[in-house]
Amino acid sequence: MHGEFTIIEHLGELRKRALFSLAAIVIAALVCIPFSPLILKFLKYPSGGAIDKLVFFSPEEAFLIYMRISMTAGLVIALPVILFQLWAFLSPAIDAKFRKYAFVFVSFSFLVFILGCAFSYFLLLPAALKFLLNIGKADLEPLISATKYISFITGLILACGIVFEMPVISFFLTRIGVVNAAMLRKKFLYALIVIMIAAAVITPTGDAFNMLMLALPMLFLYEVSIWVSFFSERKGMSHEKRV
Repeated sequence: MHGEFTIIEHLGELRKRALFSLAAIVIAALVCIPFSPLILKFLKYPSGGAIDKLVFFSPEEAFLIYMRISMTAGLVIALPVILFQLWAFLSPAIDAKFRKYAFVFVSFSFLVFILGCAFSYFLLLPAALKFLLNIGKADLEPLISATKYISFITGLILACGIVFEMPVISFFLTRIGVVNAAMLRKKFLYALIVIMIAAAVITPTGDAFNMLMLALPMLFLYEVSIWVSFFSERKGMSHEKRV
């Protein structure tokens, strides 16, 4: 992809990258199908044993649940391929000096995504499930739909994984000149408001404890994003001086 490409050619390039990514997800999902029951047990672990059996309410629902689990697992496994395709599409928008760092970009992006998923799985979800399952425990017996449980668990895990990509997004936006460290620092109060709202939306419990459990790491990641932007700017200026 070159700078003189037309909009149609850019759209064609985007389509090609999207098809490569989709193919990677489908292949990884097919590989994961035999492991779907094992992955389901893995997804029930954050409940701390409070959920033994999940229920389904239609003949095809169990099949669709395992397909959904396989697709989600396939998405995570195929993420390095997706990230490489994203880098290949966006790298012409940044300095030529940085285009060779595809491996660093893919590795770091995948690492922080996995860290976000792990944070949700080991810290946020157990606290959220404990809170939610104890509401009305004296009067109500939980009968939890497998579809809704899987949607809840995977949605929160993937959301946290995406949130942890803030430093990567900061790097890209800095390299293409959309933001800089000074701007991010100046907008800190606005970012704080947005982070608190986002944390309230992502966390399902509505209580302050679980919201802060997500908001505090997000604030830390915002600070990291500022420093990523700062060093990205300095490297860019240093390169321009040498040129």
